[in-house]
Amino acid sequence: MTTFTEQTRERAREIVARYPADRSRSALLPLLHLVQSEEGYVSPAGVEFCAEVLGLNKAQVGAVATFYTMYKRRPTGDYLVSVCTNTMCNVLGGQEVYDTLAEHLGVGHDETTADGKVTLEHAECLAACDYGPVMTVNYDFFDGVDPQTALGVVEELRSGGRPMPTRGARLCTLKEMAVQLAGFADEREGAVADGGPGEPSLRGLRLAEQHGISVPGYDPNTPIRSKAEADAAAARAKAAEQAKPAPAVKPEPAVKPEPAAGAEAPGTRIPADPTPPAPRDAQEAEAAGVAANAPAGDRKPAGDEAGAQERSLKEAEASAGARSALAGPSRPREERAERAPQSRAENRAVASEGGTQK
Repeated sequence: MTTFTEQTRERAREIVARYPADRSRSALLPLLHLVQSEEGYVSPAGVEFCAEVLGLNKAQVGAVATFYTMYKRRPTGDYLVSVCTNTMCNVLGGQEVYDTLAEHLGVGHDETTADGKVTLEHAECLAACDYGPVMTVNYDFFDGVDPQTALGVVEELRSGGRPMPTRGARLCTLKEMAVQLAGFADEREGAVADGGPGEPSLRGLRLAEQHGISVPGYDPNTPIRSKAEADAAAARAKAAEQAKPAPAVKPEPAVKPEPAAGAEAPGTRIPADPTPPAPRDAQEAEAAGVAANAPAGDRKPAGDEAGAQERSLKEAEASAGARSALAGPSRPREERAERAPQSRAENRAVASEGGTQK
């Protein structure tokens, strides 16, 4: 079983201290990243460590660790290469990129090369459709890749290099990334990325500016207030609301007038049921409703057709009568019941004599 370093245990205590005492189990997600930063995956020892720190059982920790794909359950390479093969990237060639890497590295989904450098995986969506096809290395983006550029990135990783992502900071290993996901700063030079969003992400904004489209009443120069300023403004608004005079309330009459003798109180009269319509009136109303509804797209009538129903019923009765005539008169049920035992006795007698009952 892995024995975690004192640095990991100190960081675990720091993570737990970020949460209220009665909410310590909320620290489970960063703790799982922390144990992954030491082992490269969440091992059974890592599950037990998190359970011990938070006072949970291992089943509770394991349920979380198996739910999120960022927690790896078996040893993973230094660089996790994820290729998006979902709809948009696939149309643009994502599957071809993945197939090329799989053949070149000799591994499949969630498998690691023999040198322990690269783990390859399908990714359902990397949320960068406007840059597709995309792949990530330890969750940093390489945009608009094709099979050859993807091979170049992978080969540079295997030779010890760290290619610069299209967007984001300098690449780090999976263990280094897990430390950051646990909530600890990356102190490496160049670890913090500069630069703004890419042009595809700004395309909608450019079109809005070009055509003069904006949200009604929106002022882009509106300053963003700090939390203290927002709290002060809310307090002023609350004080102004409390200072408003209470609205005048119309007094109710001391005694409500009683209804006159024999008169009905308002709202208590129940209307009498009208005379039910005659059958002819109902048929006319149904016919009017059918006429008012145009036939459906498949040319079926919108309402029920009484004539067709009656015709079908008569045809069914006539068909049943014809089958009865062909079958001939039927014996009463009592006669059939008495005849059956006799027939079975005759059959047994004939069988014992070696004959055949006709």
